Amino acid sequence: MAEIRETALIGQTIPVSTEERASEQSSTATGGDGTTRPQGTWEPRHIIFVCWGNICRSPMAERIAEKMASDRGLDHLVFSSAATSREEIGHPIDPRARRVLTAAGYRADGHAAHQITSTEIHGADLVIGMEQLHLDRMRRMAPDADNFALMTDFDPTAAPGSGIDDPWYGPESGFQVTLTLLERAVSGLLDDIDRGILPAGPRQA
Repeated sequence: MAEIRETALIGQTIPVSTEERASEQSSTATGGDGTTRPQGTWEPRHIIFVCWGNICRSPMAERIAEKMASDRGLDHLVFSSAATSREEIGHPIDPRARRVLTAAGYRADGHAAHQITSTEIHGADLVIGMEQLHLDRMRRMAPDADNFALMTDFDPTAAPGSGIDDPWYGPESGFQVTLTLLERAVSGLLDDIDRGILPAGPRQA
């Protein structure tokens, strides 16, 4: 049965079906940061996670995303990770991160840290920094890029702009906290991808 909606501009009523109303409501969605974003218009392929040295947070996010995406059947997605600094180039994942990943059922092998480049940034659909400082450094490397986001943008429980702190300076228990935070944010990211919700900031595909 059609519902009736008043059209104030011309003072007449227009029948609107339940299906049409549902279509209108699903065309936009509100993300965890409160931003209304277009829905059903974004189909990313390559996502890069970035942290300081590319031995803790970003490779952890990469491995988490790989498994979660595979479990959801999002096999078209490609994930990688990189550093903003050169300090750990060539190094494997931190042993504490490797143990935490392995215990949780994620892949932890086959990694060598590398520094992100402007070419990589421009070639990705989405580049996700763990903290604001990573986004700031990458914007200096690629000032015309508009495909950046903060990891916690995808966690509706996180404070806006909070980011995910570096666990490298603390005990192994801190890596477990990092794992939990990353799992929550990656799950939110994949939810957005499932619904085609464009993150606030990145360019249209």
